[in-house]
Amino acid sequence: MTEEDFKRKLAAILSADVKGYSRLMGEDEVATVRTLTAYRTVMATLIQQYRGRVVDSPGDNLLAEFSSVVDAVRCAVEIQKEFKSRNAELPENRRMEFRIGVNLGDVIEEGERIYGDGVNIAARVEELSEGGGICISGTVYDSIENKLPLRYEYLGEHAVKNIVKPVRVHRVLTEPATPAPRPGVASTHKMAFPLPEKPSIAVLPFDNLSGDSDQEYLADGMTENIITVLSTVSEMFVIARNSTFTYKGKPVKVQRVAEDLGVQYVLEGSVQKSGGRVRVTAQLIDAVKGHHLWADRYDRDFQDVFALQDEITLKILTALQVKLTHGQEACMHETTDNLEAWGHFVRAVGLFERFTKEDNAKAQALFERAVKLDPEYAAAWTMLAWTHWIDASYGFSQSRAESFNRALELAQKALGLDDANPDVHALLGGIHLFQGQHERAIAEGKKAIALRPNNACNLALLAQTLSYTGRSEEAVALMERAMRLNPYYPEWYLGILAQSYRIAERYEEAIATYEELLERRRETGGSTLLTHLGLASTYMRVGKEDEARDHATEVLKIDPDFSLEWVRKATFFKDEALLEEDLDALRKAGLK
Repeated sequence: MTEEDFKRKLAAILSADVKGYSRLMGEDEVATVRTLTAYRTVMATLIQQYRGRVVDSPGDNLLAEFSSVVDAVRCAVEIQKEFKSRNAELPENRRMEFRIGVNLGDVIEEGERIYGDGVNIAARVEELSEGGGICISGTVYDSIENKLPLRYEYLGEHAVKNIVKPVRVHRVLTEPATPAPRPGVASTHKMAFPLPEKPSIAVLPFDNLSGDSDQEYLADGMTENIITVLSTVSEMFVIARNSTFTYKGKPVKVQRVAEDLGVQYVLEGSVQKSGGRVRVTAQLIDAVKGHHLWADRYDRDFQDVFALQDEITLKILTALQVKLTHGQEACMHETTDNLEAWGHFVRAVGLFERFTKEDNAKAQALFERAVKLDPEYAAAWTMLAWTHWIDASYGFSQSRAESFNRALELAQKALGLDDANPDVHALLGGIHLFQGQHERAIAEGKKAIALRPNNACNLALLAQTLSYTGRSEEAVALMERAMRLNPYYPEWYLGILAQSYRIAERYEEAIATYEELLERRRETGGSTLLTHLGLASTYMRVGKEDEARDHATEVLKIDPDFSLEWVRKATFFKDEALLEEDLDALRKAGLK
């Protein structure tokens, strides 16, 4: 018989078998056959009702075909609903649960029988189903996604014997899709901060639904990139990632987030990656009015992940009626096309922000890998420079001078690649501060803020520069703004604020802030040397000599070889008189 003698057609194929059939037969053959016969009759009747036909039913298996894929899935749902009802009346060990798989594909018809890849895929999809469950192939999902009141869970791509390409598989969640529950209403009276006049938003960490902790970086990276782009828009008030990430992995109500952070809008979502596909869901909620502005789901190739981030961000801005300038639109593409480099970058940022010697070294290595994979990746060059700046600033390396020079070299490299990157200018501000070029440092800091007005950390870095320049009240105001944008601010914010209070001669506020910083550092195991120095100096200035000497003693416990010369090298006062006042107070406290 030649190939021309076979009839080919497109059909929806339903394949079913019994979970644990051998166990059931081993325990009671007669009862199992009786139940199977009754259940087959039910299936045959339902298949006929939904305009299908039973092709074959050997043993515990059943194969049916339908001309309509919608009918095939409806039939599968009805079968499982009927069996669930019947099984509820049986002892648990005698319940007969069928696994069902549905595929839409090309089949060869020979008489009453059908063959081919379409049948093979249906059988493979069925094997992936749970007892009492239904799985469908990607072709079925594409055909019925918006036609039935069902929900679906993407299970990824799976290899099928003798099929070249992996098959996408979805699990059918048989309960009808229900409207998203109305979120609770946030009370503006309970908000920890006054609601800004601008549209204000917190982007919660996207959930990783991939079932693989190694894919966590993808969900985190998606969140961080959306925050970064939104932060470029001066017409918006955007909460910093440090604060929103405190909710990561925690069940939290949207209205509580809005009240904690003092915002009107909250974005939440999830990321699920399997093989070369990624699914992202996102919803934007007006927490004050208690309703969803929009919700959407995206199924894309993994290579399109960056374009998808841009698409979601634009939908937020459109929903909030925020107009992007041409320059801000260009900012949305400030990334790399190399997914591996991007993955290293996202992981490294998390390590860098811990500010320990070990984590800084790990971050440095990951940023090195990122720029090796993509030499044009300006953001990665910038962060690599920051790691060397930290080495120099914190004394992590053997040579501060070498680390500083390396940071300067890398900053120039990043600037050459992208002079519109605000983090490059913030870094250059830190470098100029090291060099004693205070006005240039301020100019670079202001440029960083102009490029990304909602970047809390760059605001804090500019505040530090202003503090060393003697403009302490301006520094305090900037720190208050940074802390508002980032309510769960990192510890180092407190150090800058306390120093600014001290220089402004607001000593009681300085002491209270230093004490808060000391408590947090003790809890996290961070270095307390600078905090004890600040308290020793401030207590001495208000005449509390005993307290000042106690903190000076703590400094020597931490570093028995401590010298005031270290303070000269590690601080960057523009006015030498401010430095000498500090050193004089520390000498009186007992340090040399």
